[in-house]
Amino acid sequence: MTEGSAGMDLASAADGPVVIAPDQRLGIPTGWAIELPPGYEAQIRPRSGLASRHGVTVVNAPGTIDSDYRGEIVVLLVNLGKEPHTLMPGDRVAQMVIAPVSRATIEEVAELSETVRGAGGFGHTG
Repeated sequence: MTEGSAGMDLASAADGPVVIAPDQRLGIPTGWAIELPPGYEAQIRPRSGLASRHGVTVVNAPGTIDSDYRGEIVVLLVNLGKEPHTLMPGDRVAQMVIAPVSRATIEEVAELSETVRGAGGFGHTG
């Protein structure tokens, strides 16, 4: 929507209004199919306004569209709010960010190097 926006908006291409009930998961068609070059992915991310105002977000955020996928992009939404939410055709439902994919070589080792944090997990750093 703006020059500085990282993501491209994806809108509902459903044939009519779609109601997402509380706790319901639903696939929303976008009418988009893309061909990404090898080494790239499209990340499907929630729209912050939709999430904050209505509790509607992307189930598997961020969803990944692989470079070899050729079908329609369908956004998997969930309503975490307390009220049903209606999406109209053309309503923006998610955003898509194109990103490079890093490839790693996995190597099994007997032990890992030590760090100050060590194995401290969730909430460990405050």
